[in-house]
Amino acid sequence: MLDASSVRAWCALALEALGRGREEIDAVNVFPVADGDTGTNLYLTVESAAQAVDAVYGAFAAETAGSGGGGVEPAVADVLRAMAHGALIGARGNSGTILAELLRGLTGAVVAADAGSGTGSGPGSGALLAGALRRGADAARAAVEHPVEGTMLTVADAAAAAAEGSGAGDAARVARAAYDGAREALAATTGQLDVLRRAGVVDAGGLGLVAVLGTLADALSGAARPTELELEGPAGRGAGSRRTTARHEGGDAACPVPAGGGPGYEVIYLLEAADDAVARLRPRLDALGDSLVVVGGDGLWRVHVHVDDAGAAVEAGVEAGRPYRIRITHLPAGTAAPPRGGAGGGPGGRAVVAVVPGEGLAALCAEAGAGVVTVREGEPPASGELAEAMRRTGAREVVLLPNDAELRHTAAVAVEEARASGVRAALIPTRAAVQGLAALAVHDPGRRFDEDVVAMTAAAGATRHAELAVAEQEAWTTAGICRPGDVLGVMEGDVAVVGADLAGTAEAVLDRMLAGGGELVTLVLGPDLPRGFGARLEAHVRSGHLAVDTVVYEGGSQSAPLLIGVE
Repeated sequence: MLDASSVRAWCALALEALGRGREEIDAVNVFPVADGDTGTNLYLTVESAAQAVDAVYGAFAAETAGSGGGGVEPAVADVLRAMAHGALIGARGNSGTILAELLRGLTGAVVAADAGSGTGSGPGSGALLAGALRRGADAARAAVEHPVEGTMLTVADAAAAAAEGSGAGDAARVARAAYDGAREALAATTGQLDVLRRAGVVDAGGLGLVAVLGTLADALSGAARPTELELEGPAGRGAGSRRTTARHEGGDAACPVPAGGGPGYEVIYLLEAADDAVARLRPRLDALGDSLVVVGGDGLWRVHVHVDDAGAAVEAGVEAGRPYRIRITHLPAGTAAPPRGGAGGGPGGRAVVAVVPGEGLAALCAEAGAGVVTVREGEPPASGELAEAMRRTGAREVVLLPNDAELRHTAAVAVEEARASGVRAALIPTRAAVQGLAALAVHDPGRRFDEDVVAMTAAAGATRHAELAVAEQEAWTTAGICRPGDVLGVMEGDVAVVGADLAGTAEAVLDRMLAGGGELVTLVLGPDLPRGFGARLEAHVRSGHLAVDTVVYEGGSQSAPLLIGVE
């Protein structure tokens, strides 16, 4: 029956199956872009879902400890919501985003239909699951701006139709029918898309979805491990816990999309926005590129699009609401020229990956051609996330800019992971975003790799950095006592100025920094500063230091109201 334990088992089995089969799924990834990461994206999406489910179980165990509630489980609605939310938060790539919406639609149907019982059990559980699979497939299709047949959307539709035609019964029987229908539809995808036919493979997203649906059947039937998957047809014959190996007839496993392919960058971010704002966002993003998928609801959305102008895609999100966890990745099949700055390396070239604390900075770095990983305060990225961002550039040589002293160790581990996968990687230990901007400004992919790294390191090291912060409580600092509401000027990690207002404190910090000399001041403004704030600081610098240039950027939401760099 469909209950909390079966949902948890489903997540665990799906994660195991995708973990074993992700290399094979990656190998057949030729649509919409042959970037060889569909299996990895699906795995990371399900991993996030499984972690969210485990967190619900952990919280429930803590709440019921000592209350005599042993053996009782959390409500199936809570577990399903956690699964869907975790998938949305962790969705990667086109396939992961679509899977997240499919799970969200399925969850909504089960929770709505089963609100009274809270278990999903009983005679109607099979019919309930069939209806949920249909709602999930419909939701996934609606999320894609321009649906294409021969993809995981086709496989999801076929699975739902097979479930509806199974005559209901128990949930395990319906799930097995959905899996069989999905397998049959998957084998047919080769003939539905020219790019799949030329490569002699099935759709990679559909293949991953077959594995996920198969593990749903396994979980409902009580299987402890995923069953073997044998697939006949153009994809060849695979075995071993859903490890379906794609056999190419005279083709390369990463057969590219035909010459003249699509945009050069994949942009993904979470977005806090109202429904009407997202409705306006869709056509704007659609006009910028292709492969647009927008999923979610209730104020939280996952946006995925392929574009040539990554900065414009992020700026559109800023106008719609609050984007965060922004990822900008070079697409190896893209034909766009590298943006100004030339940091985008592409396959066989050189790339830069920058970690930044806000969407405005993400747009700046993207315009300079860097791949971007955005972070929110208190949510540092893991080494695996940084290593994956480096790998996805498709470049043989990658430079990583952590832009935070606290990320030095994490970034070093990520660089070692990238090197282990065959990438020539270097870490420039930037301690602030302004140092990363300075490094990007001198980046030249035409130089030898070592020379480029030395030049970028020198530029970052020559950039002194500071920021403003607002004190939240009374405390002792290196500049004296601060009280709640005081403005702190933090230079190189230490409090150097305690002031009463933002502008006065910023001017005092600039005076201190420029006392030791400087040629260029960089100011990155937060979103809540008053109008004319940047112009006032620029005039202040000019009044006392005629030979010093000032550059002002809008940084959007970030960890500090003002970032300052002096080169």
